[in-house]
Amino acid sequence: MSLGKIARIAIASALGATVLPVAGAHAQQTLNERFAAAGARSDSDRLVVDASEIVYDNDRNTVSAVGNVSLYYQGRSLQADRVTYDRNTNRVLAEGNAQLRETDGTVASGDRFELTDDFRDGFIDSLHVETSENTRFSAPRAERSEGETTTFTKGTYTACEACKKDPSRPPLWQVKAARIIHNNSEQMIYYEDATLEFFGVPLAYVPYFSTPDPTVRRKTGLLTPRYSYSSATGFGLSTPFFWALAPDYDLTLTPTFLTKQGVLGQAEWRQRFLSGSYNIRAAGIFQQDETVFLESPHGPRDRDFRGSIETSGRFDINRYWHWGWDIALVTDKWFLDNYNVRSESLTNTFFKESTSTAFLQGRSDEAFFDLRGYYFKTLSDDDWQKQQPIVAPTLDYNRRFKGPGRIGGEFELDFNLTNLSREAAQYYPVPGEVGSTFPQGMPYQTCAVFDQDHCLVRGIGGRYTRISTSLNWRRDFIDPLGQVWQPFAGVRVDGFARSLNATRFQNGEIGNFLNTGGNDTITSRVTPTVGLEYRFPFVATNGWGTHTLEPIAQIIARPNETRIGELPNEDSQSVMFDDTNLFSWNKFGGYDRAEGGVRANVGLKYSVQTDAGGYGQALFGQSFHLGGRNSYRQYDIAHAGRDSGLDDSRSDYVAGLYIAPRPGLSFLGHARFDEDDFSINRLDAQANATFGRLNAGLVFARYEAQPDLGYAYRRTGLGPNASMKLTDNWAVKGSVLFDLDRDKQNQYKYYAGLTDTLDTSKKWTAANMSLGVTYQDECVVLDVTYTSSLKDRSSGTKRSDSAIMVRLELRTLGEISFSQDVGSSSTSDGIAQ
Repeated sequence: MSLGKIARIAIASALGATVLPVAGAHAQQTLNERFAAAGARSDSDRLVVDASEIVYDNDRNTVSAVGNVSLYYQGRSLQADRVTYDRNTNRVLAEGNAQLRETDGTVASGDRFELTDDFRDGFIDSLHVETSENTRFSAPRAERSEGETTTFTKGTYTACEACKKDPSRPPLWQVKAARIIHNNSEQMIYYEDATLEFFGVPLAYVPYFSTPDPTVRRKTGLLTPRYSYSSATGFGLSTPFFWALAPDYDLTLTPTFLTKQGVLGQAEWRQRFLSGSYNIRAAGIFQQDETVFLESPHGPRDRDFRGSIETSGRFDINRYWHWGWDIALVTDKWFLDNYNVRSESLTNTFFKESTSTAFLQGRSDEAFFDLRGYYFKTLSDDDWQKQQPIVAPTLDYNRRFKGPGRIGGEFELDFNLTNLSREAAQYYPVPGEVGSTFPQGMPYQTCAVFDQDHCLVRGIGGRYTRISTSLNWRRDFIDPLGQVWQPFAGVRVDGFARSLNATRFQNGEIGNFLNTGGNDTITSRVTPTVGLEYRFPFVATNGWGTHTLEPIAQIIARPNETRIGELPNEDSQSVMFDDTNLFSWNKFGGYDRAEGGVRANVGLKYSVQTDAGGYGQALFGQSFHLGGRNSYRQYDIAHAGRDSGLDDSRSDYVAGLYIAPRPGLSFLGHARFDEDDFSINRLDAQANATFGRLNAGLVFARYEAQPDLGYAYRRTGLGPNASMKLTDNWAVKGSVLFDLDRDKQNQYKYYAGLTDTLDTSKKWTAANMSLGVTYQDECVVLDVTYTSSLKDRSSGTKRSDSAIMVRLELRTLGEISFSQDVGSSSTSDGIAQ
């Protein structure tokens, strides 16, 4: 009898009572009795059935649901054209478009399901499984056991979606195996007699391997191998082993087998806490062939064992405070690069170094606190480690608060403490003067004549401590015309203590620059400041948008800076004058110097905000020294302020421009023009653009020679870069850095006697280049990158001239990478030619 679409709860009484049968009782129950029995169970154990009709076969002792059948039980669901329950065997047979959906979202489809009444065990014909992680299994027959293990006979696995135009086409990659066993409790997938296919073509055979199932984020086992090649180490094979010791900590062991150097061992320990995490990484090797490296000081040939140890961590104390560290120790300058060891301590500056630090930091809306120490390990061939400072501690504190009562305005309290020590003083000859090296036979440059006209002191030997505290106030007043008047005042107090080491290395030469009599010297400096800043913005609106034209004038009065040339200068050696610091009270980059005298700064600022969302801003201005001693004209031991554009009574002109006419298109530029002839002394420009699938950028910089600061020739660089998404899956990228003044460097080295030949063949050169192509879809990432870099010993770059890196990631299976040097090594690699 056809029941049509009988209410689900009524049909639940018909089949639901059969889920947990009581022997001999169910055949005698009426429909109402079965309904009552089913209703007595909890909702989680209740079987709900939706079907077109129910068919009872008392001869075979079966109940069948026919027509668009859906069964729901304990979070699982089963759909089919016909579902038959055999009360003799307690098994369910689903036929015709059968589909089983698990509680985790996994969907299994097949022609015929034969399952136990709780769907946990059985056999499935023509099975297709799609998991909630978008992975797919298929097999002509599969067996399900204990609701935990599914065995796919002649199975196929892939994380790729089927081709939408032709689903019968093989996916990009798939694994075919005699048996694929998926164990839910172990969260592992095992493959027996497996073949990896790309586009249906077998490329690799593996008799047995296993992987965690896609839901697993951490699982003990071997990770995918990595391959490498270099002329010094030979071919390399890395086989990482990941050990998930607990949910909050793990260990990764990575032996790398190198054909020329033996076994490189690496280990990484990671641990998480509620408040933060830390890790420890170590690497080391007993080299089999040291002769491929250069002798000291240009290479590590004299070292049998080479290695590194590194640790980093960060922990939150509360929402405002945190502390941490990043510390690295290496046996030599070249180890990290020769063996391609990952390090988080490496800086990306032109002069490469490893920076270790430990810190305590606090931050709120009104205040900032930072206490830390630094250790610098130079990785550049021509830098001497004994000349690197150890900075500990250094403390920065800044707080802003409103002024009391009628004083109003805003107060700013700033504090800095710096303590550093250095074994050997660092000297550098002024370009054009005769230089030397020290120690004898080493590549570390020094002066031949030690006086202020011929030599720069870039760091003292011994200990140096400075404490700087300033309290500043400012307040805006706006008159009826809209003019903004901002009076300001402040006082800064600096205390200095030094203990010069004048007995070792060339430390004794410091007496030519600083007074070493009464060496343990404590001095101070007080700099009060008063001033006024004036702004008068004019605002106009037209069809383009809103325009603002704002003249700005500022005058600052202070006494002369004291003790110029009598104190070390460690943090104020660089003065970069441009539009961003035109109205700064102190244009030195640090605390060791303090601008003095009377100075006026003037400028004109224009900004526009268009109705279409575009924005633009321009600033042009100049600074004037009106009275007292010009701090930027006075020599200190590092020549700070010279060639800065501020060392005359009228400064160079500075200009800044920012334009963003629409999202994805912008230009930013800073320039400094000579006060006499308006020639460019410094120019930085950057442009970025996005046009559909194309992203492009261009960086240009040009700096005139600054011989008094150690820069003998003009430096010009051009760096275009671009990336383009060719299709939804394919993309290309590339970047080049051009040294446009390479010939000037060659000329300087020749006339300074640093080289015997004058190379005039290259006016410019490509210092760095990178080209790459990437393919990415839902199941695979393929990235191929070619890099090339110009070798210059002073650059600190250690990699070979050219290298190719290939990375292939198969989602859920793992990642494999390979890198190979394709060019000659540089002597700065520490590798013999």
